[in-house]
Amino acid sequence: MFQWVIWLLVGGAFIFMGLSVHIFKWYFLIAGYNTMPKEQKANVDIESVSRLMGYWGYFNGAVSMLVGLLSALGLDFGIFIGLGLFGISTVFMIITAQKFDYNPKVEGRMGRSRRRQQFGSVGVTVVSLVVVALLLLFTMRPTNITIDDAGITIHGMYGQTYAWESISEMELIDELPGISRRTNGASVGPYLKGRFRTTDSEAIKLFVNRRQPPFIRIVSDAGTVIFNMESPEATRSAAAEIQARLK
Repeated sequence: MFQWVIWLLVGGAFIFMGLSVHIFKWYFLIAGYNTMPKEQKANVDIESVSRLMGYWGYFNGAVSMLVGLLSALGLDFGIFIGLGLFGISTVFMIITAQKFDYNPKVEGRMGRSRRRQQFGSVGVTVVSLVVVALLLLFTMRPTNITIDDAGITIHGMYGQTYAWESISEMELIDELPGISRRTNGASVGPYLKGRFRTTDSEAIKLFVNRRQPPFIRIVSDAGTVIFNMESPEATRSAAAEIQARLK
């Protein structure tokens, strides 16, 4: 499925979540509130909390759909805008929601525990977004290879060295084979990195920007790997050097 379609579906899910809490009054979906005793629930302005969470859902739904449209247009930077806005809005929502809880502020161990829970929620959100952003940046980096007497080394996660004597086939191709699914890797817009399976059920490794052909396809004892470089010229240059060494 095209990633822009996934972003649109995510946007729809956010909007439905906002409607569920804000309009349909499904308060059992609100974490923390649904486990409160009845006497504590009476001291929470649940209408304001549900309105806040509804606006959070509508906002992130609209942002997700915008990211999907940008992705469909080939503008992959929209992913980072979406992650950033999601992080900011989520931290804002977690902090602001506390203002509508009018239960007596307990000092001592329970009060500290509650503050730690709030800071922990914010911290987990921020750290998770940073990790995801770093993984996305890693996936979108151009392929880095070394060609020397030992063979061809693809650097980074999922990379390895392909010794010259293990390579049985090498070709420069203009189109990728049909990809049915990702088995262990990352797919961000046109960037595919890791292990995938083709529509012919062949297990392959990809290190490509599929919008920037050509691609170098190598078959070795370790299987099939396809990669390209930061530019078509760099890919053709690498292919020429590999071909010369194989001869």
